[in-house]
Amino acid sequence: MSALTVSQEPDQNWDDLVRFWEEMEWPEGSKVEIIEGIITVSPAPGLPHNDITERIQRRLYSVIPSHWGIYQTLALSVPSRLGMLIPDLVVTQLPEHTESDTHIPAALAELVVEVTSKSNARHDRISKPAAYATAGIPLYLLIDRWAPGGPTATLYGEPKGDVYRVLSAAKFGDPLTLPAPFDLTIDTGEFPEA
Repeated sequence: MSALTVSQEPDQNWDDLVRFWEEMEWPEGSKVEIIEGIITVSPAPGLPHNDITERIQRRLYSVIPSHWGIYQTLALSVPSRLGMLIPDLVVTQLPEHTESDTHIPAALAELVVEVTSKSNARHDRISKPAAYATAGIPLYLLIDRWAPGGPTATLYGEPKGDVYRVLSAAKFGDPLTLPAPFDLTIDTGEFPEA
């Protein structure tokens, strides 16, 4: 699976880019994001990807407060990084009122989870964590099925500027623990590798 990018005019501002993203008719079932000012259209993720996401989501429901939710298609806005990102999972408390019905400010997220796909792993490893850190999202969990040394899960936290600190990492098969407010150990041995 590969991603298609749609370049915009260099002088186009953020509001115009978001309006284009919101109003364009994109292929049904695709994931459309703005990553570093470029609209990126990716196909729907495959079964192993969805299986990992579902397993994490199920575990998270057992530990989050009742007023928080876990969302799979919620767009997070990071205007300072020209980003409209749709993580595989977002844990947040939705605000009572929003300026838009298509996205929320990324700063409202408590945790984002990305599961790499072969075609766009670079975004999940570099571009997206920089945007999430810039927004101040406390925790970023990267499930990297295509890591050069074999499948890994890495938890990032303590954002400063556009950089996270690695809090913990595990090869598939080892446990990975999310800190408070989650206090949850994830068994990566349950994840399919490909």
